[in-house]
Amino acid sequence: MKKRRPKKMKGLNQMTSREIRIGTRGSKLALFQANWVKDLLTRTYPHLKVDLTIIKTTGDKIQDAPLAKIGGKGLFVKEIEEALLERKVDLAVHSIKDVPTEFPKELHLAAITKREDPRDVFISRTGAALKDLPRGAKIGTSSLRRQAQLLHFRTDFEMIPLRGNLDTRLRKLDTQGLDAIVLALAGVKRMGLEKRITEILPVEVSLPAIGQGALGIETRTDDLPVEEWIQFLNDPESALAVKSERAFLKRLEGGCQVPIAAYGRNSGSTLQIDGMVGSVDGKRIIRHQVEGPAENAESLGVELAEILLSRGAREILDEVYGRSGPTISLDNRNHD
Repeated sequence: MKKRRPKKMKGLNQMTSREIRIGTRGSKLALFQANWVKDLLTRTYPHLKVDLTIIKTTGDKIQDAPLAKIGGKGLFVKEIEEALLERKVDLAVHSIKDVPTEFPKELHLAAITKREDPRDVFISRTGAALKDLPRGAKIGTSSLRRQAQLLHFRTDFEMIPLRGNLDTRLRKLDTQGLDAIVLALAGVKRMGLEKRITEILPVEVSLPAIGQGALGIETRTDDLPVEEWIQFLNDPESALAVKSERAFLKRLEGGCQVPIAAYGRNSGSTLQIDGMVGSVDGKRIIRHQVEGPAENAESLGVELAEILLSRGAREILDEVYGRSGPTISLDNRNHD
């Protein structure tokens, strides 16, 4: 079915009769991101009333278990999507890495914002670099993607499950005997915590999560005015890069129980995408890179997934999920 495109509307910033309600999680980072979108909307359309609606998601409620063990449908978006469907909110602001590759038929991803630096950062309690940590160093992370790649880098690390918002994770670094934690650079920058960074990890060491650093704006497919109002927030280059990564994830149908990563970036009219599938213990890491015309973003992501499947990724996926055949049927989210 063809996606319905919004009709061109005239005099958008003269509209005064519509209130826009933004659905968001209640963490400091989520509120920062939602307020950023709110501020841009109100500056662009001064007469538009924009409010935030805070929604507590399952992922926010369950803080005492690793995401890989509680991973299911919509840990961080399900309740927000329900609010959209019930018309309690008009749009949702998500970190793209939390957004499913498939949507309820009444919803879609209407815009992808300009991407922040998608790399991971390493924050050491003592200031020691990653390679200089003592043998058996304890590193906190909630992400199997990070865990697998760090164990591949150094097999002696002890990985400690770490949940919570940025402030909570930094506090646990200082109080729970951890040597270091690993976080997304984009979130650290948005919260103004760059001074805590020990080093930015190169993608050769830690390939980012799908969509890391970009925000996605989800709307109802039938709400054409809202879709039109937010189009100025869509960044075409970031959107193409993220689409390639999400196509890669969708083809693998990977969930949060498997370490999966991808990083697409544009160079003029060319798009390059790196992908990774690994075993949880980091002993097997399958990586490859493809490039091609940027307009073929989604097909490049699928091509990369097919290559990794043929080179051993299928065996890793089957082993994790206890499958004997080639069919993959998982929730398409890679929480990080």
